[in-house]
Amino acid sequence: MSEEPLAIAIDSATAGTGRPVRCRLCGRLLTGAGSRRTGLGPSCDAKLHPPGPDIRARRHEVDQDTLPGI
Repeated sequence: MSEEPLAIAIDSATAGTGRPVRCRLCGRLLTGAGSRRTGLGPSCDAKLHPPGPDIRARRHEVDQDTLPGI
């Protein structure tokens, strides 16, 4: 058996030895390993997957009467 790697490392593709990877949404060249892995640049990924709502913003105080007998 040979000691060759089975797959090409993503970091080696950014060094110019692999083919360029473009964003699936806007077509720009991707340079980061995470962006190349997902196929989306950071700005396009933020457009497709916006952050969730802040749960703390939905909290509000409610005026309550005191319980009888206290």
